[in-house]
Amino acid sequence: MNFTEVKNKAESYKADMTKFLRDLIRIPGESCDEEKTVLRIKEEMEKVGFDKVEIDPQGNVLGYMGTGGTLIAYDAHIDTVGVGNLDNWEFDPYEGYETEEEIGGRGASDQLGGIVSSVYGAKIMKDLDLIDGYTVLVTGTVQEEDCDGLCWQYIINEDKVRPEFVVITEPTNGNIYRGQRGRMEIRVDVAGVSCHGSAPERGSNAIYKMAEILKEVEALNDKLHHDEFLGKGTLAVSEIFFTSPSRCAVADSCAISIDRRLTDGETYLSALEEIRDLPAVKKHNAVVSMYKYDRPAYTGLVYETDCYFPTWVLPEEHDATKAMVKAYEGMYGTPKVDKWTFSTNGVSIMGREEIPCIGFGPGKEEEAHAPNEKTWKADLVKCAAVYAALPTMYVK
Repeated sequence: MNFTEVKNKAESYKADMTKFLRDLIRIPGESCDEEKTVLRIKEEMEKVGFDKVEIDPQGNVLGYMGTGGTLIAYDAHIDTVGVGNLDNWEFDPYEGYETEEEIGGRGASDQLGGIVSSVYGAKIMKDLDLIDGYTVLVTGTVQEEDCDGLCWQYIINEDKVRPEFVVITEPTNGNIYRGQRGRMEIRVDVAGVSCHGSAPERGSNAIYKMAEILKEVEALNDKLHHDEFLGKGTLAVSEIFFTSPSRCAVADSCAISIDRRLTDGETYLSALEEIRDLPAVKKHNAVVSMYKYDRPAYTGLVYETDCYFPTWVLPEEHDATKAMVKAYEGMYGTPKVDKWTFSTNGVSIMGREEIPCIGFGPGKEEEAHAPNEKTWKADLVKCAAVYAALPTMYVK
């Protein structure tokens, strides 16, 4: 492979990628409202010469390049979070900005840049006649910010698409990532008995019961499993709810939500049992459960799932890891191989379905969900070049 030719071709598309990304930033596209973003991506895929472009019933856009027997996918979720308090932004988050080096706007790093580099990486493969023995699939997937991996549960189980491996194009700070902690959303409910607040001894205060549970949940965080590569499992109480007939009455129910981050070796069953085994949970007959997600996609389709997002780690010696490293080394030197701190669609692709995933994407993790979000034009170019070279390195 002529790596210099690949690099030069990627550089020649910098202006096209910049325009494409700025167009996407200008389209608000939070979870379950991505239709206009999907249509703009479909338009670009068709313009650059994808062999087939389709939108599935969930609303994901799937673009195919090539006709070989080995299917290699590049995934980019194309929904974004909201903008939050506009006072924290120094510019319009949807109009964005552009300098010689940067592109700013909501979704610039997380992760509209990933779909841009993927589309143009596939175009470079076609331009340079690199598609031999494989088919490339570029996916612009929906609802990731709401429910990581739901889109790929649908793609694999309903669209019946199963790639040999998938490149996750979330931002990687210029590194190659081969894993992440999983997560799950836990709910704990405890019941009480209401009475008039002037005589609280007549009732059973659910908030006081939950206070005992909260102390034990907080202490549990320090005892969770540690993995050498991914780090420690964690938990954090993220929400609290109660019911009471009035402000002059004892609360008759209380519930909390727990954001549980799972390291390698932990499962949803083990995490639930750890909470159920707490003395205060047993004492107060609290109910410990896992949330479900059932929000309709922009197409109206409901695809219910448990809010469980498994851990995944791709071995360093796996062919996909080695191919990504070779593709990078051929153009940009020795990469750092690391892991994400946040969650990705890999929780379903590899965590649930055991399809290997490797991560490399434009932008920085710390830009995700932050005001004044930005990415770098050089990252778009570098990722497009590496994406273009990767399949040849793998098929070899």
